[in-house]
Amino acid sequence: MVSQNGTDVIDLLLAQHGQIKNALESVRTATGADKQRGFDDLVRLLAVHEAAEEEVVHPAARMHKVADEIVDNRLHEEDEAKHVLSELAELGVDHAEFDAKFREFAAKVVEHAEMEEKEEFSQLLTHASPQERVSLASVVRFAEALAPTRPHPGFGESAAANLLAGPPLAVFDRIRDAIRDWRRQSGDA
Repeated sequence: MVSQNGTDVIDLLLAQHGQIKNALESVRTATGADKQRGFDDLVRLLAVHEAAEEEVVHPAARMHKVADEIVDNRLHEEDEAKHVLSELAELGVDHAEFDAKFREFAAKVVEHAEMEEKEEFSQLLTHASPQERVSLASVVRFAEALAPTRPHPGFGESAAANLLAGPPLAVFDRIRDAIRDWRRQSGDA
């Protein structure tokens, strides 16, 4: 699926789904500071990935006649995931309820990814040309570069909401991430 011009969007998204599954497992099995770092990395990975899917992949799927019900279901699942991820972040990895809630969340994330792969990605693979899929991969990467690095469930799950709110939120998120990382490196956190 890789063309001479670059990576196919399906390959890119499948690789990201693999990274997400590995990150979920890493958080599930880690302890202490490693668990917190892993969770922070997972939050960033999911926020960026889902924002790009909402802005680029789901609209492309609709354009290629993937049933609205399928796309709407994925968007609803992503919105629910943002809420749960925010709740998990508020709880903190050391909270007594975190692990049970995280296991449930992780199972839903994996199920969501598998449904995207089966219902959406397969249709894009069938109906979008190889050149279009390579172009979509570039657009996904661009969207990820401008995406917020944490979930913002109050802003909705549409491409329009992400395009309007995403870049300003991304700036604030990235500043907060830089401060958090600086504090960790300097031993203040």
